[in-house]
Amino acid sequence: MSIDIDPLPDAAGLTVTDHIENTQFELYTDRPVEPAAAPETAHYFPVDASVTVETGGIEIPRVAVVEARSGDGTLLTRGDDYALPAGEYHVGIDPAPTKLYLSFSSPFSVSTTDRTTRIDLNAPAEVTLGFRSLHQVPAGTIETPTDPESLMDAVSLLGSALQTTSPERSFPTLRGHPPLIEPGERLRVPDRVEPTDSGVRIVVPPEYRYLYPVVSLAYYFAAKVVPGDPPRIEGDGWTHALEPDFERRAAEALRQAFHFDCLARTEGFYPVDLHERETTALDLDWGRLYDLPLATRLGEYLAVPFERVESELPQWTLTTDVRPEPENVELLPFVAGELSIVRAPETVTPATAGADNGLGFFRGPGTEAAALGPNEFVRGAAEAPPATPTRGADASGERGAVAADTEFVQPEPVDTVEHAWVGAGVPLDANKATLDAYHRRLEAGAVEQSRISVLVVCNDEQMRAEGEVADLYGLRDMVQFDIDVRHDLTREEMREALASDVDFLHYIGHVDDRGMQCTDEYLDLTNEDLAVGVSAFLLNACQSYHQGEALVHRGSRGGIVTLTDVANSPATQLGRIIARLMNSGFNLRTALHVAKRELITGHQYIVVGDGATTICQNRSGIAVVADLQKQADNRWTVSAEVFPNRNHGVGSLAALNLETVEEDYYVPSKITSEDIPRGDITAFFDLEMLPVFMNDQLHWTDRLSID
Repeated sequence: MSIDIDPLPDAAGLTVTDHIENTQFELYTDRPVEPAAAPETAHYFPVDASVTVETGGIEIPRVAVVEARSGDGTLLTRGDDYALPAGEYHVGIDPAPTKLYLSFSSPFSVSTTDRTTRIDLNAPAEVTLGFRSLHQVPAGTIETPTDPESLMDAVSLLGSALQTTSPERSFPTLRGHPPLIEPGERLRVPDRVEPTDSGVRIVVPPEYRYLYPVVSLAYYFAAKVVPGDPPRIEGDGWTHALEPDFERRAAEALRQAFHFDCLARTEGFYPVDLHERETTALDLDWGRLYDLPLATRLGEYLAVPFERVESELPQWTLTTDVRPEPENVELLPFVAGELSIVRAPETVTPATAGADNGLGFFRGPGTEAAALGPNEFVRGAAEAPPATPTRGADASGERGAVAADTEFVQPEPVDTVEHAWVGAGVPLDANKATLDAYHRRLEAGAVEQSRISVLVVCNDEQMRAEGEVADLYGLRDMVQFDIDVRHDLTREEMREALASDVDFLHYIGHVDDRGMQCTDEYLDLTNEDLAVGVSAFLLNACQSYHQGEALVHRGSRGGIVTLTDVANSPATQLGRIIARLMNSGFNLRTALHVAKRELITGHQYIVVGDGATTICQNRSGIAVVADLQKQADNRWTVSAEVFPNRNHGVGSLAALNLETVEEDYYVPSKITSEDIPRGDITAFFDLEMLPVFMNDQLHWTDRLSID
């Protein structure tokens, strides 16, 4: 079973551990309970595990919205402060690290404090609790020839994963993971992959450069992709052109349709007060649109000129560049499942060592000294003479430069928060995505422990200051961490550390073309045949890209690595920032995005592997970065950027726990609230450890004083 439900050892309540998503949380009862297995059919929505307990109330240590439905599933109310009379109820609580449902027959009330949500029954009764992992797996693997026209038939089946064609498919839990694709001699479709006839067709020339940019549209629209020219989207009686500027118009169609679905879905099962619905300047009949078939509804969406809605759209999260080559077809379902904007660059701009490229951090031999202070050193090998300004760098001039055989590429800039790259070359400022890392995302093997394990390895005495990041992991009251700090490992000890079942490895030390430096000799992961059990990592050392790439190929999901030499002081700063962000539930890509706001040297780092990797979930379930500005009379403005993460993807609902914020927003979004009293700001920041930018500097809510 992927979910374990156990009594708390020293309090009244339950511990719920989701082994797939590596999340754990506690809920409390008014008396000690012994959970008894219950049928999963006891709940209105599907669950993975179900137990019954006898209790007079349930409390979860977070502020949540409680949704109450009658015995037949009719939505009765949704909120955080209400009471209902005697009856049979299905109750959902959101957010929680898993989908959480209660089923019982009793009058009850819902109440919240600034930290908890309570459901109190009028008298003790049997309550059946259901839990569903937010993990999603493909229904099967489609085999297909990889020529563009044959591949169209496979891409046309990506939408089979949608659990509905209504606007509710904009909720991530109702989209499902697209079926996988792999090369084959002919088209073979598993029985579980059944086509969805949405009535939408996407017409493009049978070329990779046209097919790849529409994979997210094919998935989200459940569209059939057919060969033809000019490129267009069409339904019964309407056509939407995708030229001129094909890739841009495809991205606009995805963003516009998704936005309109989020607005229209408020007419369905979830009639919430949505900010984007309340503030739109568009005068559309959302109730009528909600009831239309997908193809007809999409036609009316796209009939609205993009210029009319563009200013209302949030910044999209992810752009993925997929080189238009047949060897990249297997990554398409993963890219589509993330609802990524897709580009298919036929040519790329090389970024050679020693060239500035507008980034200013490539250096050739002998140039490090000019860039560093007299007491600074870089994280290359540690054999330099003490007198050298690049203390810690190898005396060999060749080891100060980027490896000669490294093919760096400079992708075109993106308008999205995150950027991924699929194909040959090492991208600057983008996540180097790999197929094996994406496949590891789907692995659902049970783990032996429910605690989050972090290993900090420091292999250089001069870098011990960063080793203090161990104090930053585990600063959580809802997740249990095992944190181990080790110094000066030998080659054999490093092999054992990499093979261990660790959720996150934070490596501090030296790396060069010989590998990772140990106390006795170097361990080169690119040449060694070694077992890797580490799930995610930060290799905070010079030129650690190749070693990190090897970790991904040998078993890790993803990590953060460097492309060049890195000076010790800013590397220490970045390591501490990444530690806190990963501890706060950010994924690798978003964590590095936030770090780059604080440190220009963050551009020396990229993500390799699955950039969506997290090691834990934050308290509220969604990654939030706040900007704080002081107004007159000791009042404040807060702007919070809300980013999707693994468990709360694009289309989830979010809100700030401030009295001035009365509406929900959909993710991704930017929530701004003005004229907030100082006391409300302090109370808000006490709820959760968040990164906060004030006066363009990064702070954390547990250490921020706004006096």
